[in-house]
Amino acid sequence: MVTFEDVVCAARRIAGFALRTSVVTSRLLDEACGNRMFLKCENLQRVGAFKFRGAYNAISRLSEAEKRRGVITYSSGNHAQATALVCRILGVRATIVMPDTAPAMKLEAVRDYGAKVTMHDPRTSSREEIARSIAAEQGSVIIPPFDHADIIAGQGTAALELFESVGKLDYLFVPCGGGGLISGSALAAYGKSPDCRVVGVEPAAGDDAARSFRSGTLQTVDNPDTIADGARTPSLGALTFEIIKRHVSDMIVVSDDDLIRTMYFVWSRLKLIVEPTGVLGLAAVFCHRYSLQGKKVGVILSGGNVDIAAAARWFARLDCDR
Repeated sequence: MVTFEDVVCAARRIAGFALRTSVVTSRLLDEACGNRMFLKCENLQRVGAFKFRGAYNAISRLSEAEKRRGVITYSSGNHAQATALVCRILGVRATIVMPDTAPAMKLEAVRDYGAKVTMHDPRTSSREEIARSIAAEQGSVIIPPFDHADIIAGQGTAALELFESVGKLDYLFVPCGGGGLISGSALAAYGKSPDCRVVGVEPAAGDDAARSFRSGTLQTVDNPDTIADGARTPSLGALTFEIIKRHVSDMIVVSDDDLIRTMYFVWSRLKLIVEPTGVLGLAAVFCHRYSLQGKKVGVILSGGNVDIAAAARWFARLDCDR
């Protein structure tokens, strides 16, 4: 099991490589949410997402022999970019299995970082099986996007920095896909602010984590139709689910329309570019999908890699200027 001490060690390991991102506050946001809000801006992290933290922590710990074998992973975008960049920094060969539905800007970035990309159709094939097949053929080391102890510990450093910056919190809202970020964040909360209630937020179309949390058994979802591409994972991982059961207080869902309205506010009023998955946690509070008032609330803005043209279409669809 991953521990709070692993998160602390990861923070030392990634120092000087991952950015210590800003914590943003806003009177206008506080008034809109009815709480004191503290936004940890991982959209400003290297590769534009928190994923760099876990990727660097995991890949930097490989032995020299393992690094010579190369790394392979599977991701719709942000973990792919993070793995590609970390491998470029460390001089490791990288192969990334990506869905043909991945945002074009994320695919382009992965290739620009020098990784080899293998595309697949998520409706007809399993990215994990493809990665395992390539790894067996090439001898590569698989670095999964979330269900890996070093990945979880690395992701937890974002919340660790938030607590170090603002002190104890009443609540921490965290986006949830496969559970790496919320698992690490919950461990950070356990060590730095044990009374803080950690709440995971996922898109309504991909509600496997919420169903898993309530049922106590791992649930799945098949290729969910949501604009939050970073949360289209089929299920939580075995490791992440165990940590969530122990340390997370609640799991909830928000709609894609909630994500669009929250994105528009963050873009237009806070001047921050955040992707749909990145505002999952904030949408729960901003759109009042979770009942709380007058609390000290932290939120992880997990990423900012978004197709600008697609965002413009989303904003126009909801007539966000109205």
